[in-house]
Amino acid sequence: MPRRLLTAPRVMTRIIASAARDWATPNLRVFHREKQALVWALAVAVGLLAALGAIAFRSLIGAVQFLWSGTADERVVVHVELLPWWMILLAPAVAGLMVGLILEYWMPGKRAESVADVIEARHFPKRRLHLRTGLLSALVSAISLGGGASAGREGPVVHLGATLAAALGRWFQLPKTGNRVLLAAGVAGAVSASFNAPIAGVLFAHEVILGHYALSAFVPIVIASVIATVLSRLWFGDFPAFFIPEYQITSYWEVPAFVLLGITCAVVAILFQFALMMSDWVARNVTIPLVIRPVIGGLAVGAIAIFLPDVLGVGYEATDQALKQILSLDMLLMLLVAKTAATAITLASRFGGGIFSPSLYIGAMTGGAFGLIASSVFPELSSSAGLYAILGMGAVASAVLGAPISTTVIVFELTGGYAVTLALLLTVSISNGLTQAVHGRSYFHWQLESRGLFLQGGAHRAIVRSVVVTDFMRHLGDSDSPDPFDLEVSDLFLMPADTLEAALQRFDASGAAMIPVVDDQDATRIVGYAHQVDALSAFTKHLIDANVEEHR
Repeated sequence: MPRRLLTAPRVMTRIIASAARDWATPNLRVFHREKQALVWALAVAVGLLAALGAIAFRSLIGAVQFLWSGTADERVVVHVELLPWWMILLAPAVAGLMVGLILEYWMPGKRAESVADVIEARHFPKRRLHLRTGLLSALVSAISLGGGASAGREGPVVHLGATLAAALGRWFQLPKTGNRVLLAAGVAGAVSASFNAPIAGVLFAHEVILGHYALSAFVPIVIASVIATVLSRLWFGDFPAFFIPEYQITSYWEVPAFVLLGITCAVVAILFQFALMMSDWVARNVTIPLVIRPVIGGLAVGAIAIFLPDVLGVGYEATDQALKQILSLDMLLMLLVAKTAATAITLASRFGGGIFSPSLYIGAMTGGAFGLIASSVFPELSSSAGLYAILGMGAVASAVLGAPISTTVIVFELTGGYAVTLALLLTVSISNGLTQAVHGRSYFHWQLESRGLFLQGGAHRAIVRSVVVTDFMRHLGDSDSPDPFDLEVSDLFLMPADTLEAALQRFDASGAAMIPVVDDQDATRIVGYAHQVDALSAFTKHLIDANVEEHR
């Protein structure tokens, strides 16, 4: 056989190998530069830590609750009903005193941190989640919920999981992208361990924390979610949070009823958020010592609980009763109003806790009441009130959290009610759309905006507020720095801590291409210069990096 024919396969092999190498090498370089293999490995540790944190947190809630109710079980109402009225009144107040002392003397920000702080840390790298603050926030929330404050346990667990993940990221000196992914992995693990809902944990981390669905983030987030779920199931057991009968849609003629339920849930979600906002505004404008604030709030919650003990704590017992059609229409409506008031008072009083469980609770009461009314009007066409309670849970909670996809999946995994997919998607979409039309933001983003952080406008809005002048200024001594300006003649200057947004506005208003940067402590001393071209370059670079991260 000719020598030329023998060498042809070798040549083709070399060509294919060279093409494969040229194709894969840039991707492998990015994989190595971003330390993705390390992020995957750390995701295992994050999943374990998030699950252990969720287990410890729930155990601590039970221990605090046992001190006054005699039971560590989440379904505490049957035990509370046997207690004297004064104990029900004082239990949240005593817990409030403990919370107030911790906030006043040990908590840096004078409040327990929550999901909004995790979102802030994701968008603003300089905003760290400190381990000490995270552990103290978890302690405050556990005391609050164990003492009967009306809030949810999932928000504190999410913050705790994110805090543990952030600590690991700093320890191993991950790049910014790796830190953000690991932060989301901690959130996914916390949600999965808390709800026994691994799919919802993955979706929540992408939808609420990251704000995008990048393939590079998917693997570590899934790893953390799966590990946390396995450990949680080994400890708590593998079963949904609520055991409910099998519900089916009776007739497709019910679709108008589902639309009307979506509208109703939107109204309830809007009013619930207004109640939270107004109570917070009132609390901020009333001068009360911080130590006393949660005590007064605890007394108010305890006073409500004397007549309606179902408002205490997480409230899964009443939610379960609504799903099983045990509660009457009058009781559903009373608990809807009472839980809204108790939760608003709790959070405004600086107790720790989240809003997810109260949102599920209020949604279940709304849906259950709607179902009873629909059944009485159209008995032959209407499905059971329990089915409407499931729909109400998803519609209200998703609208408040601004997370329609992950909340829908959470409801599925909490109840096992996959047969109601069509109705749930319809009610959730309508409720979210109308709530967005009125509020324009989720409760978490309202919390951030109350601190002056606006994230609704997209990545560019976050960039101009997170990048500061010191990130792109040219310091004195650089070869291209001109002579100092005379500050007595010109009042045009910037400070190192000013944001990129402020700098761009000054450039635009003045028409200057270069502005002096003065010392934060001494406004007469110039420490460098900010150039408009550098500011625009910094903005462009960060915008490109954000876009690449979201699509990689």
